[in-house]
Amino acid sequence: MEKKAIGGKKRARTLALQALYQWQLSGTALSEIEAQFRAIKTMDKVDVAYFCRLLHDIPAQVTVLESAFSPFLDRGIKELNPIELTVLRMGSFELLFCPEVPYKVVLNEAIALTKSFGSQDGHKYVNGVLHNVAKKVRSLEIGLEHG
Repeated sequence: MEKKAIGGKKRARTLALQALYQWQLSGTALSEIEAQFRAIKTMDKVDVAYFCRLLHDIPAQVTVLESAFSPFLDRGIKELNPIELTVLRMGSFELLFCPEVPYKVVLNEAIALTKSFGSQDGHKYVNGVLHNVAKKVRSLEIGLEHG
């Protein structure tokens, strides 16, 4: 994948995190949040299609996503930091529905987002949970890597 595409996806994830966080806290309609982001944010270097996919498909699959990672939590979903919850949903979405994105990229991006926006050690927690999800849903990919 070329650098421009990788950077566009990275920016799409950052904006999607902010938009999904807003959706989670405010309950604002996704179409309204998307319109706000398109009006306020500079989207020229963003993979807009990927941003829209994350923004609309994650809420649509929220039950599936939470059931994928909740067995690996040490607390209830409602007790999670809202940023970490959003990153767990995003990472689980990419692990389950974006096989074109290598699992290590999913984990690295989730860690980076949590370091930037989450609590001090939240990235360690997110990494542990998503690593377990990856072992469950990407076992073939992980197995191939470890030969």
